[in-house]
Amino acid sequence: MTKKVLWSDFHSNLHPGRLDQLESWYDFAKEMLDFWALAYYPFHHRLSEKGLPLEDVIPEERRDADWEAIREFAMEKEGDGFPFYMGYEWQGNGEDGDHNVFYRHNDQAMTHPMTYKELCDNIPLGDAMAIPHHPGYAVGHRGKNWATHDYRYSPFTEIFSSHGSSESDFDDIPLNVHIHMGPRDSKGTVMSGLNNGAITGIICSGDNHVSSAITGNGFLGLWADSDDKDTIFDALLNRQVYGVTRSRIELYYTLNDALMGSFIEHKEDDRYAVNVEVEATNALDRIEVIRNGIVEDTYIHNGKWEKDKIEGIVRFKFELEMGWGPDLRVYPDINEKIWKGSVKTTGKIHDVEKLWTSPGSKIIEYQDEKVDFEIVTRKGHAGNGKLSQKNHSTPYIQNQAMIFEIEADVNSTIQIDLDGTTYEYIVSDILKDSDLVGLVDDSKTLAREKFEKDDFYRSDPFWHNAYKFKVHRGVPEKAYKVNYQCELEGIDGDEQDYVMVKVHQRNGEKAWSSPVWITKATK
Repeated sequence: MTKKVLWSDFHSNLHPGRLDQLESWYDFAKEMLDFWALAYYPFHHRLSEKGLPLEDVIPEERRDADWEAIREFAMEKEGDGFPFYMGYEWQGNGEDGDHNVFYRHNDQAMTHPMTYKELCDNIPLGDAMAIPHHPGYAVGHRGKNWATHDYRYSPFTEIFSSHGSSESDFDDIPLNVHIHMGPRDSKGTVMSGLNNGAITGIICSGDNHVSSAITGNGFLGLWADSDDKDTIFDALLNRQVYGVTRSRIELYYTLNDALMGSFIEHKEDDRYAVNVEVEATNALDRIEVIRNGIVEDTYIHNGKWEKDKIEGIVRFKFELEMGWGPDLRVYPDINEKIWKGSVKTTGKIHDVEKLWTSPGSKIIEYQDEKVDFEIVTRKGHAGNGKLSQKNHSTPYIQNQAMIFEIEADVNSTIQIDLDGTTYEYIVSDILKDSDLVGLVDDSKTLAREKFEKDDFYRSDPFWHNAYKFKVHRGVPEKAYKVNYQCELEGIDGDEQDYVMVKVHQRNGEKAWSSPVWITKATK
C-alpha cells in the first residue's frame, strides 16, 4: 500500500449574504481536513404573489457576483498548501436529484439548466464533476434519478450526510432530519442505483450549512498518491474514495489487487481475492463483503480479542469528550464554555484525532508524552444556526471530542487536566470502563446565584445543568486493527458484478467503500 489516505468534507454549503464567513470556513476546513471543496448555495426562499414559500435560484446578477468573489478567494489561496476547489449546488427542476458541481480549475462558470443531462453538457468532462447527494429522497422530488446518471461526470455519490443515510431501505440510520423532504424511498438510494447497473463510488460528507467540516455529518476518505491538487482531482474522478459517518476509520479495500473504484475484467473460472485493511477508531464489530447488494461474506470481530489478557506495554485508543452544560431554557445566557486542559502519559502519544463540530478549538502543543489543548463547546436550541446543525444522531449541542492513541504500560497512569483540576486514570481502568464526570459543584453555584437554591432531594436540577466530560472506554490495538482476506467465485450478473465493503464499529459508526466492478468487457 503506497497510497495515503486524505480527508475532506466534500459538501459545505455557503449561502448568499454570508460570503464574509468564507475565510473562517476555510480556516476551520484547513484545521480539520487535507483538502476542501466549497459548494456555494445560490438559492433563497421567496414568496409567490399569494404568499406560498418558493425555494428558487437567486437573481443572476447577484449569483454571478458571488461566484466571482469566490473565484477571487480561490486564486488568493493558490499555493497555500491546502487544495481548495470551487463549487456550487445545482438542483434544476428537481427531477434528476440535487448535485454539487466542483471544478478542477478556478476559471469555470456557474450554470443552472433544468436537467442533469443539460448540466453535464455544460461542464467540462475530466475537469468537473457533479456529485449527487441525499439520493434516497423520492425520485422526481430531488432524490437521485439513476436512469439519467452518467458516471463520467458523477464518479461517486453521497451515501450519508447530516440528512442521514441514503444507503437503502434496509438501514438502521434514518433519513428523516429534514422530514419535509422525506421519507426515504428505496428507488433513489445508492444500493438501488448500484443494483440497477449504475457506476458510482461512495462517499460521506456533511451537507453542512453553518460551518465546514462538522464532525458527525460524514467525511470523505481518498486514497491518493500525493496531496497535489491535480492528483487529488484525478483520484476523485477514478472513485478511489470511501465514506465514514463520524471518526476517521481507515479502510483500504482491493479486489484482485484492484483498488476500490476500479474495473477488472472477468475471465472464466476466475476467483476473486478480497483484501480489507481496517484501522478503526473504536472496537470493530464486523466487516461485510457485499456483492450485487447481498452480503456474501461477513467477518465478525466481536469475541476475537476481549478475553485476551493485557499485560505490559499496550497500544490503545480512547475518546475524551467534553460538553453538555446548562439547559438554555433554564440559563438562556450561557451557551459556551472554554476548556483548558491536557492529556499526559508516561508512555507515548501516537495520534490525536480531532472530532470537532465547530471552530474555535485548538491543540496548543503536541509532545510525545503530553498534549495541551483549548476546547470550545457550545449549546443551541431550536436549531440555532449560529450554534448547531441538525443531524440524525445528535441533539442541539456542540460537544467536542478527541481520540487519543497511546502506547503505555497497562498499569501506568493517564493524567487529564481540565481547568486546573487533575483527574488520574490507570490505563487498565480506561480499558475496562468509561467514566463520566459532571461538574455538579459548578452547577450548584449557578443555581445558588440565579435561584438562591443549591439543594434538592435528588440531583436533577444540578446534574441536568452541569458541564460534563466523558472518558470513553478505551480499546487495545487488537480491537480496532484488522486485516481480512476472503475469496469469491465466478460472476453472478449477466454483464457485471460490483463488490464493496462495509465496516461497522461497535459504537455504531460505519464506513462504506466504493465498489470494484467485475465486467465482461473492460470499461
